[in-house]
Amino acid sequence: MDPEGLWKAVVAAFAGQPGITQAKMFGAPGLRVGGKVFATLWKDTLVVKLPQARVDALLAAGRGQRFDPGMGRLMKEWIAVPPTDEAAWVGLAQEAKEFVAKGARQ
Repeated sequence: MDPEGLWKAVVAAFAGQPGITQAKMFGAPGLRVGGKVFATLWKDTLVVKLPQARVDALLAAGRGQRFDPGMGRLMKEWIAVPPTDEAAWVGLAQEAKEFVAKGARQ
């Protein structure tokens, strides 16, 4: 599936969930919870916010790259995941939603 199709599947998976809204992050389409972005489609990759240890584990497994929004600064809690399959993208977005929602409630 193409990145746009995968992103649509991610958005559809969260449609109608309480507290989930669509927003832009660096001009790209994104999803947020509690007013904070947890997932976005950036240059044909899914970018999600996860705990740094989880990002490190995904990097070690070869599942993505640390996210650089183009300012030369790698973001420790964000990973860019290339197009794989719908279940992988939706699963990572769900993890990101839970992580960000937990921080938003504090």
